[in-house]
Formats: sequence, structure tokens, C-alpha cells
Amino acid sequence: MRVLCAPDSFKGSLTAAQAARAMQRGVAAVDPDIEVDLCPIADGGEGTVDTLLAAVDGERRVSTVTGPRGKPVEAAWGVINDPITSVTAIIELASAAGLTLLDPAERDPTKTTTYGVGELIRIALDAGVDSVLVGIGGSATHDGAAGAAQALGVRFFDREGELITTPMTGGMLERVGRVDLSQRDARLKRTTLNLACDVTNPLIGPDGAAFVYSPQKGATPEQVRVLDEGMRHFIGALTTENHGATAVLDLPGAGAAGGFGGGAVAMLRGQLQRGIERILDVVRFSDRVRQADLVLTGEGRIDGQSASGKAVAGVVGRCKAAGVPVWALAGCEGDDATKLLDAGLAGYRTIAQGLDVNEAMRRAAELLERAAAELMRERMTELRT
Repeated sequence: MRVLCAPDSFKGSLTAAQAARAMQRGVAAVDPDIEVDLCPIADGGEGTVDTLLAAVDGERRVSTVTGPRGKPVEAAWGVINDPITSVTAIIELASAAGLTLLDPAERDPTKTTTYGVGELIRIALDAGVDSVLVGIGGSATHDGAAGAAQALGVRFFDREGELITTPMTGGMLERVGRVDLSQRDARLKRTTLNLACDVTNPLIGPDGAAFVYSPQKGATPEQVRVLDEGMRHFIGALTTENHGATAVLDLPGAGAAGGFGGGAVAMLRGQLQRGIERILDVVRFSDRVRQADLVLTGEGRIDGQSASGKAVAGVVGRCKAAGVPVWALAGCEGDDATKLLDAGLAGYRTIAQGLDVNEAMRRAAELLERAAAELMRERMTELRT
């Protein structure tokens, strides 16, 4: 028997790789002869680099770049050589411009920048990669990728025609009078830039980046309005240089990471992709699931959102296509968790019933191991009868 362990992270308690190993220990406790394939997954947010490097042979690197408020940060990224997917550089936006890099008092999307993300892309290009995958979850920013574009040679001029030399922030978008793409890094023409995200929000409007996400990043109600109007103005200015820029207004996912999705498509030749699907391709999930008899997946909370493009839903879809049963183990259960059953999940169970949150998080590895063992005993019993 072969079991594929493919969990997402249990945020705040276990990385995806730690969760996969806990599941492995649970399986081994039932029968040490069962083969276990560890395949931790992610959907483009924090932990994507380490998760993919744990699942695919590669090299972890660390570079010093500009952080979201301008101070230097140490950002991890990865390099892999995979002839099947052609992905050779993996970058997390969150490592250079993430919300977790800032204390609560520093969080203000009118003052944060993605300049360091552009620096990471440039460093990857300097390393000679063929393509770049950027996971764009967990941002502290709302600059429409303008900061990143600056680091890659795009120039922004204010309404008086003066070159803007400081890193672009969300609050500076309304100042832009002209965008000059002529000095954009030429290597972007021959390098595939994939943007992995798990949301479909547009750039502007009531469902756009400002109104939906910027309050989580510290924006006041007035700043939300200013950011939305600034993004609308910015796209108008960009359209003068790039006539296709208006197309990103209606592009699903353009509003991801404070408009990074749309801005990177318009200015950096990026391609938006559903995060979990791209990452499952990188770890060769479809090939690996065909070798499995059972798949275990999981995340910290399973609910209706889990079925809407999140990591577990991606696993369930691939398992259904392969005809391999998949069970989910989760820290807790929220509303509409049964939607995953309709999508093809064989079943799910929570691992921390009756425990308070702090204890559950502290004991997460132990609880996940125990739940995996209990599930395997039941499955083995069913196979024998």
C-alpha cells in the first residue's frame, strides 16, 4: 500500500512539511511497511518556497532586499531544475513585502512597497533562470506592482513630469502622470513570469483589492477610498504607455496582493495562474497520485472557502480525476465544510475537538499524528473485510 501525504500548512502551528511528517508518523504507527510519499503543498502564500523545496529537489537561497517599509529584509527564495515544469526560480511576495514583516503599528498600505519583490526577480534573472514563479499571497501592499516594476527598470513620472525616484507605494499611485516601459529589464521578454494566486478579485471597485483586502493591511475607511481611486488613476496613466493595460481591470485575480496581479501582468509580462494548480504541477502531483492507493491532505481550518480554490480543493480535484480516495484532516471545522464532500472528498475529520485554540496549536503535530493513525486503522480494517 502507498499513501501520499499532501497537506497545506496549519497556519500558526505547523508548516506543510511538518504536517506531512506528522501524518507519516501516524501511518507508520499502524503499519511501518506502508510506503509514504511526502508531498507538502502550498497555494502561493507564506511558506511556498520551503514547501516546494521540501517536495522537489532544489536549492534554498537568501538575498537582502528592500522590505515593505523600505528597511532591508532577508528574503528566502528557491531554485529548482525541473525539465517537466520548467520552473527554475520560486519567489514569495510575502518574503519581501509581506504583512508578517511589519508590526501592527507599521501596517499602512498607503506607505508600503513591493520594490523588494522586483529586486528578488532581478536577482533570479541574474542567476540565469529560465522562468520564475511568484507566489503572491500575504502582502502588506497596495501598489499595483509599481514598486516591483521600478526595481526592474520601469520609470514613473509625476503629474509635473518629474521622475519618481523613491520606491512606489500605494499612496503614490494617484501622483503618477506617465509610465515609461522603455527601460524595462529586457530579460522579461524571454523569461516566463508566472503569478500564483488563489483569489479572483478585480483591481478596483467594491470587490476589488482596496475595499476587500486593504483594511486587513491597516487601511482606514478613508484610505480604502483613496487607494481605490489611486489605482483607477494609475491604470489610466499606464494605459497611455501600454494600450492593453485597461484589459487587466476585468481580469480575475488582478486585485491579488494589492493589485500586484494586474500590475505585473500589465507591466512585467506576468501570467496569472491559480496558485494551487501551478504548485501541484511543480511537485508533479498528478504523476505521484497515480502511484498512490490513498491520499491524506489537510489544513488548519476546513470550511466553505476550502472548496473555492484553496489548496485542499486542488488536491481533491486531482485525486478525483485519478480515481484515488482522499481524506482531509483539519484543525477545526467551519461553515459549509461539507462542500468538499460534494467536490469529491471521501471524508474529513477535525483533530482538536474539545480543546481550546492555544492547546490545539501547541499540540498540533501530536494531534495530527494521532488522527492519521486512527484514520489508517479504519481504512485498513475496511480493506480486510
